[in-house]
Amino acid sequence: MAGDFVLADIDCAMAHDGTSVLAVKAFTEMGAGKVWNPNRIVIPFDHIVPSNKETTSELQRMIREWARNQGISNLFEIGEGICHQVMVERFARPGMLIVGADSHSCTYGALGAFGTGIGATEMAEVFASGKLWFKVPQSIRIAVDGALPDMVSAKDATLHLIGRVGAGGATYKAIEYYGETINDLSIAGRMTLCNMGVEMGAKAGIVPPDDVTFGFTGEQSNCVYADSDATYTDELFFDVTDLEPQVALPHAVDNVHPVTDVLGTHVDQVFIGSCTNGRLDDLNAAAEILRGKHVAVRTIIAPASRSVLLAAIETGVASTLLQAGAVILPPGCGPCLGAHQGVLGEGEVCLSTANRNFKGRMGTGGFIYLASPETAAATALAGEIADPRGS
Repeated sequence: MAGDFVLADIDCAMAHDGTSVLAVKAFTEMGAGKVWNPNRIVIPFDHIVPSNKETTSELQRMIREWARNQGISNLFEIGEGICHQVMVERFARPGMLIVGADSHSCTYGALGAFGTGIGATEMAEVFASGKLWFKVPQSIRIAVDGALPDMVSAKDATLHLIGRVGAGGATYKAIEYYGETINDLSIAGRMTLCNMGVEMGAKAGIVPPDDVTFGFTGEQSNCVYADSDATYTDELFFDVTDLEPQVALPHAVDNVHPVTDVLGTHVDQVFIGSCTNGRLDDLNAAAEILRGKHVAVRTIIAPASRSVLLAAIETGVASTLLQAGAVILPPGCGPCLGAHQGVLGEGEVCLSTANRNFKGRMGTGGFIYLASPETAAATALAGEIADPRGS
């Protein structure tokens, strides 16, 4: 029941190159010897890859050595991809309970799993025992209907929901997504939706498994659905039939406006990628707009995984992006967290497809606008925030 405290068995635990350092430190300080199950621990190197300085390299070396000593074979080296993309491609499945030492672990709800982010000390407990205490969250039911208009995508619908619900409107709630719009979303679109659930404060975001899910996973077992008499703290309904492209203005993710409110805003950089919008669907959407044209500002693209990059190469999407003047980074988080590969200078503006636009996120004095890959591509061509419907 909602509000109960439970000690739950964890199906899979993930910590990336940044958070695994803190988790291993806590694990060691606890006096833990061996991890509970090395086959259920996943460590992708994605946040600062390739390493940006000697200190980072040393920390990454330590994690490689620790994983090797623990018998953890699921350590994904630089270039394999962003942790959440790797998890969905290889590990997450319907009905699983997955914890990640990263707040956007709610992404796994795209496959009908309960994915949630936890802290490094909590992850140390999971590494040692395979269990974790949870307070069962209350649930919010969100239904989204209507066909998304041309040049309006899952990111626009997601930003619209966040703008309406608010940054704290779903704090420690589980969001369940329903409706014809959700049913029509690809797995990539559902990942975008669930990924940003935490930007409303949600503990998890879940799309109930359906044929789209089964087509991706190739299996239909272990699915979990809400009871027919399930109760919700709130039930929200949205119609996106007439939705415009959406933009979140600095420095809050819920400061959302139609793109027409900010047309002409100067930008210095465009970033297309991250765990929110670095998949093939996203790169292809940008390539369709950029094809045969050339960007007006520096445009950085980070594929979400090696498989995404390979698919972009095989389909010609990568060539189209490069010919348009964009730069393609190794698969990973890139400039999203402001560590390297695209940090903003004082007063510079970036239009990003990532999930956060907090002050200092991509550089101490930078300004971040969040939008879809379509809006990002149109903006790259114009050198100012542009409406993709006119591209």
